[in-house]
Amino acid sequence: MKKKVCIIYNTSKKDAIKFYEVSKEFFENCGIEVQPEIEGSAFVVVIGGDGTLLKASKEIAAHNKFAVAVNMGSLGFLTDIRRIEALQVFEDVLMGNYKLEERHMLEVEVGGKTYTGLNEVVMAKGGILQKLIRIRASGEHYINTYRADGLIVATPTGSTGYSLSAGGPIIRPNLDVLLITPIAPHNLSTRPIIVDGKEEITLKLEEREGSAYVAVDGDDIIEITKDDTVKIKYSDKKLKLVLPKSRNYYSVLREKLKWGDKIC
Repeated sequence: MKKKVCIIYNTSKKDAIKFYEVSKEFFENCGIEVQPEIEGSAFVVVIGGDGTLLKASKEIAAHNKFAVAVNMGSLGFLTDIRRIEALQVFEDVLMGNYKLEERHMLEVEVGGKTYTGLNEVVMAKGGILQKLIRIRASGEHYINTYRADGLIVATPTGSTGYSLSAGGPIIRPNLDVLLITPIAPHNLSTRPIIVDGKEEITLKLEEREGSAYVAVDGDDIIEITKDDTVKIKYSDKKLKLVLPKSRNYYSVLREKLKWGDKIC
């Protein structure tokens, strides 16, 4: 049976469309069938920015495939493979000469439904002019009640996303931890905290009336009330990414986030 590869690409970007055609021709010249479905493929190629990979990550992990993520966006922190090196990476993968890095994913239960996320869960009132909200967070034990614009529970992968903008630390993606970061907390002493990734985190809205919103990777958005409980834990599924040979996590931080650069 002919080997198959799935290619997912950002259809709104000219560069991504163009490189999809280049990639398709490459694989077909290698005798490999290109298809849009993940089911039945040997692996998945994602062409786009981090947003493209974020959207595709749930299905890729659900099918237990690994991904070759080629950056066509502006930052490309997750889509770490450059266009100029992508064809060589494809060839290495076909030869079995590659390394994988596994990224934890979140399983989020709220309102009787289960959602999957790669980066983070955000609970917030919604809208910049909304008042502070009180959120009770618990793990194995009671953690804290936060008065803030909102609260972020992030994976190590998500630590360089929204949480970083809210003042959270950077966490290496191979660590088994969860990060809880308040958004604009009312109390100066309320700081981000890193907890054991084996814990299940529960969030409750402590407001007498009104509602708030829970967003999983900024995509799935669920309205909640004080009667709802949001349960967050590691999923048993992981996203597996092919690592570029020429870089490691720290070099990516320096290159993409300008980590350690002189600011004056």
